[in-house]
Amino acid sequence: MIIIDVKESDSLDKALKRYKKKFERIGILKEVRRRSAFIKPSVERRDEIKKAIRREKYLRNNQ
Repeated sequence: MIIIDVKESDSLDKALKRYKKKFERIGILKEVRRRSAFIKPSVERRDEIKKAIRREKYLRNNQ
């Protein structure tokens, strides 16, 4: 549960902006999307290895 402290002098827009920032920082939406479907651990590892290979190629080409 996200709790936002709102002062009387704060506008609704300011409070909403603070809520959105906190929501994004905590990573709730990212977690919900990740849990929406089960991914086998072997597939996760394979994807991480592919990401690392792409990152290495990118860094090697830009140096």
